[in-house]
Amino acid sequence: MNITEIIRDRISTRAYVNKMVSRETITHILDTARWSPSGTNTQPWKVVVVQGETKQAISNALLNAQKQGVKPNPDYDYYPTEWVEPFKSRRFECGMALYKALEIGREDKEKRLEAALANYRFFGAPVSLFFFIDKVMQQGSWFDMGMFLQSVMLAAEEQGLGSCPQASTSDYPDLVREILSVSDQFSLICGLSLGYPDTENPVNNYRTSREEVDTFTTWFD
Repeated sequence: MNITEIIRDRISTRAYVNKMVSRETITHILDTARWSPSGTNTQPWKVVVVQGETKQAISNALLNAQKQGVKPNPDYDYYPTEWVEPFKSRRFECGMALYKALEIGREDKEKRLEAALANYRFFGAPVSLFFFIDKVMQQGSWFDMGMFLQSVMLAAEEQGLGSCPQASTSDYPDLVREILSVSDQFSLICGLSLGYPDTENPVNNYRTSREEVDTFTTWFD
């Protein structure tokens, strides 16, 4: 599998088989990703690998916060406060594709809520990686973090693993930091579910569309 195939084949995996991922494999993925570029080689990433009881404790804490109606307080705003085109339509189409794969009707609020809560259960993945960045770092370093995350996902794909980056798992960063004993000096960027994909599950067999190159590219000679 070449890099073009890996990039095109990668999806946000939302269903996993019951199979553990070895520490050696996770280490190999991170050992590959550490060569990602960063401004002046600052390497601003901090990663915490979570499995077993600790992962379950985080899942329980997130689910409980949502159940009790605690308002999310992420360390940053991922989405705009007001949606405009073309982003509004793309977001809608993405959501509809997911609900169609899950066979959830537009008016079925209960099933939609359950689909959302699956994020806090890491979609059944055996591993979750949490990515942090020191709050002293500015937007340029967040750009570096994006490249690092992409490297992690592509390296995982090469190992036959599925992954799903989840900003939703950073809804309650204080809970996550407390359980993982991470200082509030660090912002929680996201979690990343990791495991062997359930290829038979319909939720892993749909694809979102992408704009053609000429839609987002301007050429000058």
